Amino acid sequence: MKTQVNGNTEGVRDAMLARLDSLYSYETEEDDYLPRELMKILAECSCAMNREIAVYMTRDGGIVNVAIGTDCDVELTDYRLRRNTDRLSRIRCIHTHPDGDGHLSDVDLSALKIFRYDAMTAVGVRDGEPTFVQTAFLGGDDSLIMSEPVRWYRLPDLEWLNQITLSDALVGRDTAQTVEHIREKAVLMGIESRESLEELRRLAETAGAEVAGIFLQKRDKPDSALYIGKGRAEELARDCQALEADVCIFDEELTGVQARNLEEILRIKVIDRTTLILDIFAQRAASAEGKLQVELAQLQYRSARLIGLGTVMSRLAGGIGTRGPGESKLEMNRRRIRERMTELKRRLEELERQRAIRRKNREKNDVPVVALVGYTNAGKSTLLNALTGSDVYVQDQLFATLDAVSRRMETAEKTPYLLTDTVGFIRKLPHTLVSAFRSTLEEAVLADVLVIVSDGSSPDMAAQHDTVEEVLAELGASDQKRIEVINKCDEADPPPAFPGAILISAKTGMGLDELKHAIAEALQETYTPVTFMIPFSRYGILGGIHSLGRVISEEHTEEGTRITAVMAREDAEKISRQLAGG
Repeated sequence: MKTQVNGNTEGVRDAMLARLDSLYSYETEEDDYLPRELMKILAECSCAMNREIAVYMTRDGGIVNVAIGTDCDVELTDYRLRRNTDRLSRIRCIHTHPDGDGHLSDVDLSALKIFRYDAMTAVGVRDGEPTFVQTAFLGGDDSLIMSEPVRWYRLPDLEWLNQITLSDALVGRDTAQTVEHIREKAVLMGIESRESLEELRRLAETAGAEVAGIFLQKRDKPDSALYIGKGRAEELARDCQALEADVCIFDEELTGVQARNLEEILRIKVIDRTTLILDIFAQRAASAEGKLQVELAQLQYRSARLIGLGTVMSRLAGGIGTRGPGESKLEMNRRRIRERMTELKRRLEELERQRAIRRKNREKNDVPVVALVGYTNAGKSTLLNALTGSDVYVQDQLFATLDAVSRRMETAEKTPYLLTDTVGFIRKLPHTLVSAFRSTLEEAVLADVLVIVSDGSSPDMAAQHDTVEEVLAELGASDQKRIEVINKCDEADPPPAFPGAILISAKTGMGLDELKHAIAEALQETYTPVTFMIPFSRYGILGGIHSLGRVISEEHTEEGTRITAVMAREDAEKISRQLAGG
């Protein structure tokens, strides 16, 4: 049978391998160093085979490896995934001694030092039962902290877990500060185009990675098991090893099975484009709603991939693909994930209700909205700052803005409006993000005027503009008045050409007056002053005018009320039809 159990499996019955395989899904409570039930399972299996068994557990209690040895030893494995090998590995090794002796051997202690385990534990087993247990930890200067052997049912769980925390502070503390600033080395792999991989490179760098290599394999369609095929995967494994990569990032969505199969061959963490974008969103989210949206998107995407995911889903792995509000939730079982997603949706719906009330008040006051939309890093936030004098966060990074930001403005004719900066779009924007951030993206859907900002310095400007159009169409924002703007024209050589577009530089101020005039004209077309004479017999219409528009003047005469208001053209036509039909 195919098994995840490693080591000396020859001659072991399938039923035994299946039982040991089930340990990979064993759930451990947070305050358990070593569950008693797990010890009994190890004792029964170890005695039945008369072989040592080793399990490797993360700090959160997840089992990442099960290995079978001989009657007197088991091969111990290096599980250090940290770039700084002076630090603890974040893995504790627990193994059985079938002779009943629970004392740690010299070999055990040597492996503890070499592999920098969080802890090394020996469990003596005899007649299918555990006997005594001994554990050792590393101290400063590679000294050893040894416990006395204790009865298996009297383990000081909290004391040993606390000792791991203390050891982590002692071991490698001189380099602890440096390790936080070491960037993960990433290798990028795709099958679509160099342009798409170049964008993936920018995404990886935005997430904090150092891109060590970029590889493209032209394929008509992805391989169902490995995405790139077995031969290319084995070649990629050699590339990753030569480049000392920590993570391999694929340019398309991977299934859980593909990610697991690739990790088995590459022997490093494997994530896909969607996971990378989710990680960036996790780093960028600032508002309470943004954080809730990120966590929901993470859970929606990863809950469907719990089966099959390897290192990227392990509690051992850190870095890109594992950050964000949802990080501590990803190891929950499916029931708890569903419960958390339901709670997140409830809280987001409450925030949306509050926003709907604010939006209704805004509509009641008839304040039109002008939304800045465009590809990520096109310069929308810089443009908002330039037009309004604000200090919205600006950085030459993808997805620097996640939360919609609005500022009140006025045209030269004193018509007020809200100028809103929205989250940037990107090709292959994950559907989970479109769904989770729909309330934020709705600012574009509900806007009266869309200012579509393109990056004039990008050689891919036309393709990026097409992506923006596709996302707007998906959101149902295709009918609003539009103003095409090409930003960063001061950096473009030659200047870009786009029919009807306004050429600007938000950084230098070039073209901003023309843009303000275009916004005023667009608002004038959409929201125009209109005067009605309301006879006394039709006074019911007067209330409708007050609710639909901003009243400029109201004069009572012998014939009725003459009222002038600024309102949407379609609303004005509706009032005119009502008066004509009277």
